[in-house]
Amino acid sequence: MATIRPFAADDRRPVIAVWERSGITRPWNDPGRDIDRKLAIDPDGFLVAEHDGVVVGTVMAGYDGHRGWINYLAVDPDAQRFGVGRALMAAAETLLGERGCPKINLQIRTSNREAIGFYESIGYTLDDVVSMGRRLVDDD
Repeated sequence: MATIRPFAADDRRPVIAVWERSGITRPWNDPGRDIDRKLAIDPDGFLVAEHDGVVVGTVMAGYDGHRGWINYLAVDPDAQRFGVGRALMAAAETLLGERGCPKINLQIRTSNREAIGFYESIGYTLDDVVSMGRRLVDDD
């Protein structure tokens, strides 16, 4: 079983490796910058899962005073199907609940059927909303 703990400075490279191995990185998001942004705003909301001294999963949880948000939930493919994702989400939900968060939102690419199935299996449902976005900073 993995141990869930806060992100530490030495986790940077292993975290990015987990993101790359799990396929969640995108060319328009610089993972190092995303780590720096999270640490600057809410370092306590950045959690990692560790097994035998190796980082095997991550989640970024945030609360804006209205809704909680989940980003960068990722589990190394070799560690999937062992409850790591569930443990990370439980820790994120506890953290957000302790902050008074009434509801958690997250975004999933519609093509990522496996992730959708995972979230449904832990009680998340499809909201009748449209997700829209606009980049303010180009990470290229």
